[in-house]
This record gives sequence, C-alpha cells and structure tokens, in this order.
Amino acid sequence: MQNIALRLHPGQTNAYLAGTMASSSVAQPAGYGMAAAEPNMSAPGSSIVQPQPPVRDFKLSNFKLVRTLGTGTFARVCLVRPASATEALDRQDDSEVYALKILRKTEVIRLKQIDHVRHERAVLADVAGHPFITNLIASFADADSLYMLLDYVPGGELFSYLRKFRRFDEPVARFYAAEIVLVLEFLHEQQGGVAYRDLKPENLLLDKDGHIKLVDFGFAKRLGHHDDRPVETYTLCGTPEYLAPEVIHNQGHTTAVDWWALGILLYEFLTGYPPFWHQNPLEIYKQIVEKPIAFPADPPISHQARDIICSFCTVDRSRRLGNVSGGATRVKAHPFFRDLKWNDILHRRISGPIIPPIRYPGDAQCFDIYSEDDGKRETYTLDMAEQYDHYFGDF
Repeated sequence: MQNIALRLHPGQTNAYLAGTMASSSVAQPAGYGMAAAEPNMSAPGSSIVQPQPPVRDFKLSNFKLVRTLGTGTFARVCLVRPASATEALDRQDDSEVYALKILRKTEVIRLKQIDHVRHERAVLADVAGHPFITNLIASFADADSLYMLLDYVPGGELFSYLRKFRRFDEPVARFYAAEIVLVLEFLHEQQGGVAYRDLKPENLLLDKDGHIKLVDFGFAKRLGHHDDRPVETYTLCGTPEYLAPEVIHNQGHTTAVDWWALGILLYEFLTGYPPFWHQNPLEIYKQIVEKPIAFPADPPISHQARDIICSFCTVDRSRRLGNVSGGATRVKAHPFFRDLKWNDILHRRISGPIIPPIRYPGDAQCFDIYSEDDGKRETYTLDMAEQYDHYFGDF
C-alpha cells in the first residue's frame, strides 16, 4: 500500500495539513498536536512522561465548537470548549480549551485508513504526556464519527515560522533539532520501537513557550522485535522529500527512517528548502537514491552541521547516525550539539527561540481560516456499522 503526502514547494502557499495525496494513493489523515502538561521533573533521562489523569467518558455534546483549525481528506480539527463554559475566549483566565480531531467513519473506510487511524490512536495513548509530543486526553465515538480530544497548542506550525524567516540560524535549528532528537529517542525506545515515519515542519507545532509538539501520528507504527532484531515494515508512506532510500526501494524499513528524515529536516531548517525537490514525486525519489546531498555556498553551513546531516542521511542504514550502536546517545554526543545541556532541553528549562504571539489560551491567530461547512458526507448506514464498527472498539 502507498500512503504518500504531497508536500508543497517552499514557494507555494502553506497548508495546515498535507491532505492531498498522489492520485493512486490513499489520503493522509488530518493531524494536530497539543501542549502536554508540565513534565515530571523527577523522571530520569528521555523517558520523562507526565502521568495522565483517569480517562472519563466524553461525547460531542460535552463541547462547544469554536472554529476549525485544520481540515484533511477525512478529518477536521476544531478548537473546542466545554459546553458548560460561559467565559469569553478573550479572557486571560479562560484556559479550558482543547483541540478535537473529528474523523468521519465513512471517509476512513472509503480511503482504507482504518489501520492508520487505529495505530494513531494506540500510539498516542501510549506516549501521552511526553513534553514534546501531542497529548491525547481521550478518544470516543458516536454513530458517524471518531473523536480524539487533544490539548490545544496555539503557536501554529513550525513550517509557518520557517517560511516567515526563510531559514533558521544555526542556534535556532540546533534547539529544534535537539527537541526532536529527544522525541525520536523516546519513540524508538518504546516497547517494540515506534517509527514515526512523517517527520516534517508541518507536523511540528509550537506551544505558547516556543517548544515543539510533534503531531499527526497517522503513519506511526509500533514495529516489534523478532530474535532481538526490529521487525521491518514495507508500507510506502510519508512525504516524498523526507523518504529514506530503503523506503523507496521497498527493502523493508525500521526506525532508522526517522533519523534520515531528521537530516533532511535539519538541512531545510538551515537553508529554507529540502535538499531533494521536484514537482514530480518520482523525480524526488530518483534524486534521493542517486544524488548525494549538496550544500549551498550561501547561506554558509558549518562543518559540524554538514557532518551531522550527512551522517543522518547515510544511504547504508547500518552506518546511519542514530541507527548505529549507541543510538540516540551517539547523536547527542555529536559535535553539532557540543555544550548542549540535554537535561535542560528535556525539562524545558531553556526558552524557545521563537515565542508565538499568543494573547490568551484560546487564541487561534496562528492558524489559517477555514470554512465551517463540513460539506456533504456519505451516510454511515446500519449495514456499514455491522461490518466495520468492531474495528473502532478502542475509541
């Protein structure tokens, strides 16, 4: 199966979701990420996770829909408030706002996304509370739709800030790369190992303090192990510019693909554009497997930055930084991150280099305006419910 999200060229208009796919592929779900609660400061290492409160039952009538934050082929993300709330959204003390991801069952089924939706919900539940990962509060369902209730992250996509500034200075790029390293370390060390498989600036939101939140786990997958080796998966999924060569060659892939994508992302942070680009995704694939990464003379890229990018983007994954012996520990010891205090990064003691202009907790100015018309949708019939509802039992 192919699940390829078409990524806009840096010269084109930004979009909240990469919901447009190649004509022969299955659409990518809408994504959204949240600001998790403050981390447990006593937790050691990268496994810092805030214990989650008991989950209570929810239904759509518990919430007021304020506005749409993003739309995809079969999902919509809305800013919501508790139905009992009476305060205006411009009140400084109005902190009880959330993001509600709404997925239409008919579209999930039509686009053959049942497995991806189930994987997304399961992985989000397992990693809830990490300081740099979208926080799933609860999931629920009704006769027509599936819902994921998430903390609201008001700062918008990191992609928007990259477009605004054209590129990031090296200290800024290093800060965001460091937070991403901690996220990947945490995901890959989960039982069985979780491959994220869609790392790109559109899937990184900024919270009010300028820290990242990794969002949209629709392509994430727990891989498992066999004979102490990670199980490989063969689904062609992700965004063309960030695909590792082994994905394109259909050789089977593991969590190593995320380190390749981080190298591509870091290149984009520093230059403003990815190293491989073409209007035709097939040409992008050809560049990835045939061309070495070339660095521009302007802006100048430091030797340390070039080295870590090339180490991440090593075609032979057995030699790829992050996937070699030592894993993320080797990544954190690279000269590019010299003198970085990783424990301070993990515990959010270092201020984010970009602080979003958030005026109050429910401020949505960092998101584009979308039509509130959800359009005409196919009816989810009783026959469909009998055939498919058992797949959605976890919601």
